[in-house]
Amino acid sequence: MADTAVVVDVPRKSRNNGRKALKQKNPSSSSPSLSTNESNILAQKLSQQLSPTQAPSPMKSDPSKENHDGLSQPLKGKAAGKGKQSKKSFEKDLQEMQDMLQKLRIEKEKTDELLKEKDEMLKMKDEEIENKGKEQEKLQMELKKLQKMKEFKPNMNFAISMNKGGGFEKKRPSPPYILWCKDQWKEIKKENPEADFKEVSNILGAKWKTIMAEEKKPYEDIYRAEKEVYLQAIAKEKRETEAMKLFEDEHKQKTAMELLEQYLQFKEEAEKETKKKTKKERDPLKPKQPMSAFFLFSNERRAALLADTGNKNVLEAAKIAGEEWKNMTEEQKKPYEEIAKKNKEKYMEEMEVYKQKKEEEALNVKKQEEEMMKLQKQEALQLLKKKEKTDHIIKKTKEKRQQKKQQNSDPNKPKKPASSFLLFSKEARKTLVQERQGINNSILNALISVKWKELSEEERDVWNAKASEAMEVYKKQMERYNKSAEEEEQQH
Repeated sequence: MADTAVVVDVPRKSRNNGRKALKQKNPSSSSPSLSTNESNILAQKLSQQLSPTQAPSPMKSDPSKENHDGLSQPLKGKAAGKGKQSKKSFEKDLQEMQDMLQKLRIEKEKTDELLKEKDEMLKMKDEEIENKGKEQEKLQMELKKLQKMKEFKPNMNFAISMNKGGGFEKKRPSPPYILWCKDQWKEIKKENPEADFKEVSNILGAKWKTIMAEEKKPYEDIYRAEKEVYLQAIAKEKRETEAMKLFEDEHKQKTAMELLEQYLQFKEEAEKETKKKTKKERDPLKPKQPMSAFFLFSNERRAALLADTGNKNVLEAAKIAGEEWKNMTEEQKKPYEEIAKKNKEKYMEEMEVYKQKKEEEALNVKKQEEEMMKLQKQEALQLLKKKEKTDHIIKKTKEKRQQKKQQNSDPNKPKKPASSFLLFSKEARKTLVQERQGINNSILNALISVKWKELSEEERDVWNAKASEAMEVYKKQMERYNKSAEEEEQQH
């Protein structure tokens, strides 16, 4: 049996070939960047390896090996089955790989689209940022202009408006009953200590009714005198307010043009200038606030620290000085604190003197304002007198004109006749009032003027003829009137 055994090598080779082919497909499946053309080439190579060329070559007929055909046939069948299975698995893997490639293509297209959208979004955002930057620059320029506008200070004195509260300063006089109540309140309160305000006022009201007229008279006299003084004061205040109002109006008219000129000049200067806003001007007379103990120490040490560091960095020197100050003892700090204390006392004294000066200045300004107010009142009263005179003159001239008209107006003198339009309007008014009852006068006049414009030349000629006839009659009457007037003059 041992001599008759035959080793079949061909099927094994086919198996190994199939395995090699299966191993060769793994790198292709692992690389997602493989194209469809490369996958097709690879598939063709594998199919060629698995083609019938790899099948076992026909063996020579040996009488010794004929007995073993039955043993070799099942082995060949197994090898062929395995080859078919490997071919099917490769086709499956190939199909899966193609599907994967298709999916990758789709995903790539989607990612490209998303990237394009993101690029567009970024471009849009960049444009928005640029536009916002431009808008911010414009706003900053406008803000600078507005800040400059706030600094506008006109060089002129405005009229001081009197009586800002709106009411009269003097109080109204209290009536006789209240004056009497003030005198009688304490007595009634002593008689009725437990009585409240309402009860006391009721008692006083009942008592006032029973009092005789002689007892009421002194309180009434006081009220009359106070009332007269109050009315005089009110009349004076009213006159002053009227005068001041006139003065303010005139002063406003004068100052308005000056203010406008100054503002326009300032605006031009503000537009030209693009410098930063200057700091608020400090009062040169105001004493400077003294330095603390730490600042005195840091000023003393700064020069030495800067020389030691060599960098000439002020911030670093200040930090080192701060650390040194923290590590110092109270005895070391004491001389600086004493100097700071003396400086503070001196500063307080100087501030008191400064405040006194400021108070004196404020009082002087107040006095000047009061003097200005007096002057303005005088000017205002003069203006009021001038206005009253002019009003009186105008009134008299009007009265004189009216008197002259009345004197000159002769009842026998013929009246001037109406024009063609007036004659037409009288007739048209009657018809319109009948047609439209309760019509407004202004609307009625407008309708008459419209109708007059709509008339033809022939219709207008009718009204013109009537007016001309009336005019001829008026001329004849005037001739007669003038002749009679001349005859009367001759007789006189």
